[in-house]
Parts: sequence; C-alpha cells; structure tokens
Amino acid sequence: MVEFAGWNMPVRYTSTIAEHMVVRQGVGFFDVSHMGEFVVTGDHAKDFVQYMIANDVEKLKEPNRALYTQFVNYEGGTVDDLLVYRRERDYLLVVNSANIDKDWQWLNRHLSLFPGVKIADESSATALIAVQGPKAIEVVKALVGADVEQLKSFQSRTDTVDGIKIGVARTGYTGEDGFEIFVHARDAVRLWELIEKKGQPFGIQPIGLGARDTLRLESCLPLYGHELDDSTSPIEAARGWTVKLDKGDFIGRDKLIEQKEKGLPKQLVGLVTEAQALPRQGYPIKLGNKEVGRVTSGSQGIFVGHPIALGFVKPELAQPGQNLAVEIRGTDVPARVVPLPFYKRNRTK
Repeated sequence: MVEFAGWNMPVRYTSTIAEHMVVRQGVGFFDVSHMGEFVVTGDHAKDFVQYMIANDVEKLKEPNRALYTQFVNYEGGTVDDLLVYRRERDYLLVVNSANIDKDWQWLNRHLSLFPGVKIADESSATALIAVQGPKAIEVVKALVGADVEQLKSFQSRTDTVDGIKIGVARTGYTGEDGFEIFVHARDAVRLWELIEKKGQPFGIQPIGLGARDTLRLESCLPLYGHELDDSTSPIEAARGWTVKLDKGDFIGRDKLIEQKEKGLPKQLVGLVTEAQALPRQGYPIKLGNKEVGRVTSGSQGIFVGHPIALGFVKPELAQPGQNLAVEIRGTDVPARVVPLPFYKRNRTK
C-alpha cells in the first residue's frame, strides 16, 4: 500500500507481472475511486463544457455518450486530461485525482462567463470500479444482464444491481475492452464484493497501481505529470486527434493553432531499448553524446516482452526507425523510435 493523491492505494495484490497478464488475457478489477467527478448543470452547460475542453462536445449527439479530452491553458499546455459524459440532464467530468483541486479552481475561474451554469464536486460521494480485460464483458453481463453487450465503446447506461444504483460505461485505461462502474461511495464495498463474486467463474482478480501503470504504458495512454503537464500540449503528446480546432473558440485554441502552423517544439515518441536495463522517467534520451530529450515513462513491456519507454524529442528525431540511446545508470543503451502504441488489442467486435 502507498499514499497516492491523498489515498491509501494498493500497488499490487500479488505481483505486477501477474496482474498485468491477468488483464491482458482474462479479467481484472480496479478500485479507482480516487478519480474526481464534477457535475455541470444549467441551460448553458454544454456551451461551458465546450469552451473549457479541446475536443468537440457536439460529438455527443445524445445522452449516455462520452469522449476523451483535455483542459488546455492559455499557453497551450494541459491543465488536465479527462472524460466528459453527456447524461440526460447534465454533464459529468471525470478528472485525475491529483488535479481535483486544481481543476475545480480552473473551472470556477471561468464559470461567470456562462450565467446560470453550476458545477458540483461529487468526488467524495462517488466511487469508481473498473473491470478490464477480454473477459470483462462476461463479468459485467453476469452483473447487469446480457444486453450490456450492446453497449459500444464510450457509451454508458444506468442500472440497478442488488438494490444498488450504478452507472456503467464502456471505458477504461488499460488498452483492453472493459467497463468503469460508478456507484455512491456508501455502496462501494458491496459492489466490489458483488463484482468479485460474479467474476469468480471467469478468474477475476483485483489489480493494483503497478499493473495499471504498465498496462496504460504498453497501450501508450498518457499519465498526467508524465506525458501531459502545464507546459505540454495535447498535440505534442500525440493526442492531436482529440483536439478540434475548427469547432469554435475554446481556451488555448490560438496557441494550439500556432503550434500546428509553426511546428511542434517537441513530440512524444515510443522507444524500444535493446538491453534488459529498464528506462525510467527522467532518464536522458541521447543522439551521440548530445542529450535530445527525456524519458517520461518507462518499464518492461510485460506483454510485448521487451523494455519500452515514452519520451519527448524534437520532431525531426521522431520518425519510426530513428536510432537514439537512453542513458541508464551512466551507460548509453541503444534505443529505436517505434510506432505507437506498443500494444494494441485485437478487436473482434
């Protein structure tokens, strides 16, 4: 157990390697109740959310849809990345636990621009349990019924299980098929135990923070404070597909347009190192004797079978096949730029 964003969190239940493989090959479940939840209401709630995010909320053409996006600051850096859910009468914003206070202040700073809009912080009252892996669908079908299979990626619905009201979303942070289940904090333990019971025939196991990190790294999903921060834009961090510059005005738009027109100062790349020594956050990326970047995240690629890393370099060094090196404990270890992601699941549906 470790302290994480004010929470006491499990790093592992058995081993990170074993838990990683359980999610890649079977099904695991995570307590991610540390995430933050803000609810936006009012006649102009959509306009407010649209102004605050880089993606286009108009893509949520009906309730029970979600999208991935970012809050961008006035310099084009990333305040936070988040999921936006359109619900029947409001919008739910799910933010990173370490940024709850920061995001709350950022939203309130701009709230007066949209009269009648209100935001509520429901983080303390909301628990979140993720069920992830190829067999996640079987577990959730056992929990809420076979028709949940009709739920597509980034869709959600409400259910009642054993008298517990829940929200079920086909989302996740592992690169696998899966679901994130919202529940009132008072019912979290009951729901956890129910998921564990329903999942036993499918070999479900609890998963800690260690495997959560290695799973997202293999799938090249950014972690705030590593691939994204206040001085890094979503475009630099290979999230350009989530930035909709033609949707109209939003905070940071002018700076992001400038980046697109003038070129990126830095670009996120994937690296595979040749030795067994593991690249870690902060290690120098080198070309010859010159440092040309820094590793943002690195580890053993548990499923892919070799060390992997993410890091920023100049765009001219970002092409797949580019030979570089990572300095690991005083030794320059050969590294090669590879296409992202390192791992991509086979989609049968």
